[in-house]
Parts: sequence; C-alpha cells; structure tokens
Amino acid sequence: MKKILFYGLAASLIIISCKNLGSTLVKLNHSIKLKHVDRIVYFDPEVYPDFEGIKEPTHNVIYSAVSDELNNYGNYKIMHINNANIKYDSVDVNMIKESCLNNGAEIALVPKVKYFKVGLGKYVFSNQVIVSMKMYNNDGELVIENSYDTYKGSGRLLGSAENSIKIGTANVIKNMITELRSRNMTTPASE
Repeated sequence: MKKILFYGLAASLIIISCKNLGSTLVKLNHSIKLKHVDRIVYFDPEVYPDFEGIKEPTHNVIYSAVSDELNNYGNYKIMHINNANIKYDSVDVNMIKESCLNNGAEIALVPKVKYFKVGLGKYVFSNQVIVSMKMYNNDGELVIENSYDTYKGSGRLLGSAENSIKIGTANVIKNMITELRSRNMTTPASE
C-alpha cells in the first residue's frame, strides 16, 4: 500500500511539474489590480548577445508573435516603440510612465530574448532561446515578470530560432495572462 501511495504521489508531482516546464514566474506584485486593458505599449526587446546581425530579425519575429498571441485573448491595440534602448534589468520607470501617458495605454511590455551560445566561435548560436517579459502598469509599477526557456519547455533540438522565439513568446504571454486572471488581477478586454 505504501508503494502505491509513493508512486501515485511521484506521478502527480511529475504531471504537475510538466505543466509549467520551461516557464518561470519570476515576480508577481499581488497588490496591483489592473483596470480594463485596451491599449498596450510594446518596447523592442533587449537581445543577448549584443550582435547587430540578429537584432532586427529578432525584433520583427517577437513583435509579430506578441501581436498574434494577444489577438487570441482580446482586441488589444498595441503601440510599438522602436529603438527605445530600454534595458531589461534596469528599466527606466519614467520612460514607461511617459510612454503609457502619451499613448493612452494601461500597460507596457518590456521583453528580452537571450540566445544560447554553443560552440567555440564568437558568434555561434543555437536555435534555443529564453524569452523574458516584464509587464508594467501606467504608473510604472512592475505587475508581473515571466520567462520561458524553449529548451526546457519543449525540448526542441531541431527547428529554427524564429520558431523558438514564437513558441517562447506565446508561452510567456499565455502564462502571464493565465496568472493574472487566476488571481483576479485584471478584467478581460472588450470583445
């Protein structure tokens, strides 16, 4: 009987942990309640490593993935801010407030894409990425931060970096919205 309980408990833990495999909820501010969200300010992501050859394609792919994924959850208007040079680890709160105020937005999204470096060369990258995203309200307060590791999450060894970015971005947004809704921190967008 003890073996059955042990194996049952182990199987339950594995199933529960596989649900969010690859996804990491870094921070959630429970004290903030988001009002009805219609407009979102989106900043170009910080890309690591800092190599000019991958920045523009990464910016295009992640913006496309963000807008496609957000369309699944409601009718959001996304204001894209190019070349803001906003650093993910040291976000300028005044820039967030000003951007939200000037665009009439309720929230701002600040993403980051980190490519895995493999091999011995200086610029040899794998197709695996870690997509991280921070969501701020229009007062400049961090609401939620989430990241998704495509290697841990989907175990993809083949495929393009573009697809990995799309998968990572879709999972980050899905997990953020699910977390906010499950804790009753937001109201759904107008349909």
